[in-house]
Amino acid sequence: MKYGIAVLSVIAMRKEMSHRSEQISQLLFGETYEQLQTQGGWLRVKCTYDGYEGWIDESQHFELNERDYLNISGSEAGIALELVNSAVSSNYSVPVLAGSSLPFFDGMNFKIAKEKFIYNGQAIQADAKSAAVFERVALRYVNAPYLWGGRSPFGIDCSGFTQIVFKFVGIPLLRDAYQQAGQGSVVNFIEEAQPGDLAFFANDEGHIVHVGIILKDSRVIHASGKVRIDKIDHFGIYHAELKKYSHKLKIIKRIF
Repeated sequence: MKYGIAVLSVIAMRKEMSHRSEQISQLLFGETYEQLQTQGGWLRVKCTYDGYEGWIDESQHFELNERDYLNISGSEAGIALELVNSAVSSNYSVPVLAGSSLPFFDGMNFKIAKEKFIYNGQAIQADAKSAAVFERVALRYVNAPYLWGGRSPFGIDCSGFTQIVFKFVGIPLLRDAYQQAGQGSVVNFIEEAQPGDLAFFANDEGHIVHVGIILKDSRVIHASGKVRIDKIDHFGIYHAELKKYSHKLKIIKRIF
């Protein structure tokens, strides 16, 4: 098995071996992956964090040996909190986006293989399970534009948003909304929901197609057009500007 790590700000994962193909997810800086297949200048990879598979451009690949891969994957990484800030080494500089992983982070320094970096922005440890941190992180993404397959503050989809927010508190979520709906325990009534619970929404066929994070005061934060905050009740999400319900509530899950 061969391995790699994202050393660019963001790397598109595509459904097929083409830049014209649908973007199904993204790798953020510092996230590792397994290399499954090589073909025509493309690599099929499996993201270590969520097990998601897709194709990346081989020219954006940075190879890790097995020892470095295992060490980085098992390390307590810092998670970049700044929307964007540079990581700098002796011969390399890269913009690092919020949600990126900083392996072996000690508060200012981190390391990838033999390369040592300085990161002087805000970052937190991935296991900081704090409700205050959770809401603080979620609100940082307000007005981030919606992007299918996106996981960054400059383009993010609904399940990418929930996944990244939970990454900050050390709780790994799967990549897609319907997959996340299989995690956690059921909350039977909206009145019993707590801040941090995940609300899932269905299309007319009953399939889960959307997810958001419940906040206090009967509100939900979710990525729809942009990351926004709306009212939620037992029917679903009420879009105040449109004066109608935009999403039909299917189920609520408690992850914490």
